[in-house]
Amino acid sequence: MPGFAALRTRVRAEALDIFGAFHPGPADAAPAGCATLVLLGPDEPGFWPRVSAAPEFGDGAPDPLDRWSTRVIGALADELGATALFPFGGPPFQPFIRWAERSGRAWPSPVSLLVHDVAGLFVSYRGALALPRRLALPPPPPRPCDTCAGQPCRSACPAGALTDQGYDLNACHAFLDGPAGQDCMARGCAVRRACPVSETYGRMPEQSAFHMAAFHT
Repeated sequence: MPGFAALRTRVRAEALDIFGAFHPGPADAAPAGCATLVLLGPDEPGFWPRVSAAPEFGDGAPDPLDRWSTRVIGALADELGATALFPFGGPPFQPFIRWAERSGRAWPSPVSLLVHDVAGLFVSYRGALALPRRLALPPPPPRPCDTCAGQPCRSACPAGALTDQGYDLNACHAFLDGPAGQDCMARGCAVRRACPVSETYGRMPEQSAFHMAAFHT
């Protein structure tokens, strides 16, 4: 089984990246025999052109991104002697938010959404690999919000639905139904876009539009 650097090179060949990893304990709800749990997310820039050209996006069947993730991460797991885990397909659902925080690379932001050291508020997890060997892991980075000047996410929601006071789901959907909400539908949530780390991540608006369409149904 490859070490951490070689594993990252391997998953990046599939338009994915390692978004965190940790050595699970009894309370982490990892599969039996898992010595290292590795979280996978989109490798940007370039993820969306690669993925949207895959067969799953042309066959007319539902959930193309989830099916792509199942195929690609499942094949990686088979290759590495690991177990593939996914944030979809439940209930019961795997505790990806807990795992993200355990990895030391994702934290609650000032507006409660998870923020990632590379993806910012655009963080998403396509799956995870439960590896049977304990890998040496790099040290965790600092939480970006701690040095974020002004924390623009706090006031970025044009509907006032997502702030440091909480999230009003009904107000969000009502805003997205109207003309003013079409910017969020086409380019992604304004709060997520406001994060300075998100701005450097390179996620394409088309990918954000795909996720917004799935959210606002």
